[in-house]
Amino acid sequence: MEFKNDKGEIMNEFLSEILEQPEALINTLKYYTDFEGKEVLIKIKNIFEKNKFEQIIFTGMGSSYFISYSAANLFNKFGLKSFVVNSSELLHYNIGLLSEKTLLICFSQSGESFEIKEILKIIPQDVYCIGITNEANSSLAKKSNIALLSKAGKEDMTSTKTFITTALVSFILAWYLSSNWESDRIKSIENLADKIEDVLNNYKQWIDEVHEFLGELPFLQIIARGPSYSTAMQSALMYKEATRTAASGTLGGEFRHGPMEMVQKGFKSVLFAPEGKTIKQSIQMAKDIANFGGKVLLITNIDTDISNEKIKILKIDEQDEYLFSILSIIPVQLLVDYLGKSLGLEAGSFSRGAKVTVIE
Repeated sequence: MEFKNDKGEIMNEFLSEILEQPEALINTLKYYTDFEGKEVLIKIKNIFEKNKFEQIIFTGMGSSYFISYSAANLFNKFGLKSFVVNSSELLHYNIGLLSEKTLLICFSQSGESFEIKEILKIIPQDVYCIGITNEANSSLAKKSNIALLSKAGKEDMTSTKTFITTALVSFILAWYLSSNWESDRIKSIENLADKIEDVLNNYKQWIDEVHEFLGELPFLQIIARGPSYSTAMQSALMYKEATRTAASGTLGGEFRHGPMEMVQKGFKSVLFAPEGKTIKQSIQMAKDIANFGGKVLLITNIDTDISNEKIKILKIDEQDEYLFSILSIIPVQLLVDYLGKSLGLEAGSFSRGAKVTVIE
């Protein structure tokens, strides 16, 4: 169902949820700076120091699986040995990884994902499990040893609010366990909410031009490295779920190993390129795709002198590489909504499944 808001924007439920994200982010931050959230973090740190875990395994499905990747990047940055296993693969093929020296962190925004519920049934009793979920009364919140809550509020459409708030919760946990949860960090998250608000208030200045630049999308390749890989995978999922567009998220390094052969006239891509260890590789990849005839929407936080009609630059004002992975998905959400409307679709709704997957 569509309607116009007081700004004259054509609204639907998907766009409404996109616009609620600054509030969702602040509500999540407030929870972890107030008594209840602080107590949960303190309890987890005490358990973490007492148990001397040898490894941390992140697991989830869909959006929650993608978030696991950026979370593990941040944990590893602080020397907290972590890796990611898809929940279905953990359930059927890798359950032997779990031991008393494993900290299992399960992501499920609903807390009811089929695979997560099945894992909780069979994990050894001596495995400590943290659940990260948006639903306090969910199976994950009740059956994990301790739950960390995102505070996204009600969400019915393709994940937007829950994606950014769940990512934030995982980052807060990493910062807290590594003794990097400080006032400056809290202020940077408050600033992030303001930056999201700015993007939402000003997207009409660029969205027509970017939509026209990408044009028809028989297929869209989305590329990133590091924590932004989570954003690339979620972006591809949104295009598939919300607009029925074939899309794929891939690592920048992997794209060099074969998929670059796809690039020719008519090839369309989005490339996330935040300043960091791989910024040079990402900028060079954008140039190479353009030189081979493809188009690139380059989402970055750096100033660049690139001048190429096949490269459209969308600059994002966030210098922290991890917070960039949150802010940079906002313009993609808006593009997905715009494309859905242009195709006559109710963007973000489900016709062949449901938001919560309860079968395998």
